[in-house]
Amino acid sequence: MSVVAATDRAGRLAFPTAMLGGAIALVAAGFAGVMVGSVPLSPHEVWSVLAAHLAGGHPDVVANQIVWEIRLPRVLLAMLVGAALTTAGTVVQALVRNALADPFLLGVSSGASVGATAVLLFGVLASLGLWALSISSIAGALLAMVVVFAFARESGQLTPTRLVLCGVVFAALFEAITSFLLFRGNPQATDSVLFWLLGSVGRATWSQLWFPALTLLVTVGYLLRQARPLNALAVGAETATSLGVDVPRLRRNLFLVTSIVAGVAVAVSGVIGFVGLVVPHIVRLAVGSDHRRTLPVGVLWGATFLVLADLVARTVVAPQELPLGVITAFIGAPVFLLLLRRRTYRYGTAP
Repeated sequence: MSVVAATDRAGRLAFPTAMLGGAIALVAAGFAGVMVGSVPLSPHEVWSVLAAHLAGGHPDVVANQIVWEIRLPRVLLAMLVGAALTTAGTVVQALVRNALADPFLLGVSSGASVGATAVLLFGVLASLGLWALSISSIAGALLAMVVVFAFARESGQLTPTRLVLCGVVFAALFEAITSFLLFRGNPQATDSVLFWLLGSVGRATWSQLWFPALTLLVTVGYLLRQARPLNALAVGAETATSLGVDVPRLRRNLFLVTSIVAGVAVAVSGVIGFVGLVVPHIVRLAVGSDHRRTLPVGVLWGATFLVLADLVARTVVAPQELPLGVITAFIGAPVFLLLLRRRTYRYGTAP
């Protein structure tokens, strides 16, 4: 039996059904995210603004300011970050064959936050202008992933428990470094940076969207082309090698892709945990482990998940706003504990 056939057999939902349901849920969540807020808007008011921009007309000034300038960029950025974190989590879990792995738990997001904080507080790489934050976040994520994986290897092998433990330890270390940078940085900027580190898309602008959108498009496109090798790698390195996959090269590429996606997500939204753990696990339960399914479905479901989480974050204690990472942690932590209790360490063995 082929690897693809084995993964397909685990599917619960038909792929078109999962994609259509995800698309409908995403559109509904997006409209809810634009309508709900301190100033509630009707669907007609939202559609009027969108239609006016599409037709080149002149929408109502107040409604346009709320919908087009504030809420719509925020909703779109939440979609991009949710999709990016889900994609990164899917790749990491396949890479290490561990259902408990994600960029947050393995310290990758924390490493990215170190680079981003250095830029925000000290102007590191300031000569790069708008690119400084993204480049420093990607570099921090890549360094964190290399360090964690280097220490997690035992006799040349990655063991799930050791990997999670190393990830937790180094995540704490990187968070300590970030705290030190906050302590030594400009006190006037500390409060805003601290809120950003807890996760937020509240300062989204149209100019922020194109780079994460382009990164996500290129990344998912590449991963879909590598879906069959990724399926083989998820079964085991020996199986992948026997099927003609260049495992060392594929792993290097996946390391780089994961670091880029996680770094870009942190650069625009701060550290948001558990999305890359929860959503890929739910997707595999729904459609199986074939990456030709999990990747595109994960993009839609991850985007929907974070839009809804952001909606809760800005309404549950209105007019104040909770950090987005707090909401995802409330959801993700119980799921993580459930996975530990059921011992779903191996990739693809979710209950």
